[in-house]
Amino acid sequence: MRLDGKTAIVTGGGSGFGAGIARRFAAEGARVMVADIDMGAAAAIADEIGGLAQAVDVADNAAVGAMAHAALAAFGRLDILVNNAGITHLPKPLDEVTEDEFDRVLAVNAKSVFLTARHLVPHMKGNGAGAILNIASTAGLSPRPRLNWYNASKGWMITATKAMAVELAPHGLRVNALCPVAGETPLLKSFLGEDSPEMRAKFLSTIPLGRFSTPEDMGNAACFLCSDEAAMITGVALEVDGGRCI
Repeated sequence: MRLDGKTAIVTGGGSGFGAGIARRFAAEGARVMVADIDMGAAAAIADEIGGLAQAVDVADNAAVGAMAHAALAAFGRLDILVNNAGITHLPKPLDEVTEDEFDRVLAVNAKSVFLTARHLVPHMKGNGAGAILNIASTAGLSPRPRLNWYNASKGWMITATKAMAVELAPHGLRVNALCPVAGETPLLKSFLGEDSPEMRAKFLSTIPLGRFSTPEDMGNAACFLCSDEAAMITGVALEVDGGRCI
């Protein structure tokens, strides 16, 4: 029960890594708001873990504001914020990515961190404590060809994490990031271009431990970084990648 009595928001919590984090947080005693653009998916996970479901487009200021208001109304305070929602463009040469694709990737992967900070950091500052966890990617550390602007968005998130950590430390807030390798999530097909045994084998050959990241892996790492056990850890981008970045 490492998060007993804590409250948390997990964006993109209706599936994949976000669902794994939400499940782990609830198992460790936290009250969790599962926020997702797919309300049905959010409700399914929230019902499973005894949490709250919230529909949100993390790239929309009004929607993020409504999410923040709903969480504070329900919980009274917020201890943990996990910025997990993310998307990618399909693998293609960098000069063939459309402007609309670029704008959407940066809006969901980067602007969302700005928006949740605008709406929730003032409250967390007032509490004098809190943990923010940004879900980045090995793509932000070891970029892969043909995912250029996705790589860049995750590199942005890592730099934002470190900048936030420095600025918010005097207020008692810790800010960290997780960098998973690709996993069994709805985004896997987008990363690979095509989800075939051959493509999976090719990608897995680049991971020393020989498997993808799982929602459980992410839940365990997120739980540690957001718990009091990590009280002296801030500004890190923890690789949960089976050695992919070595």
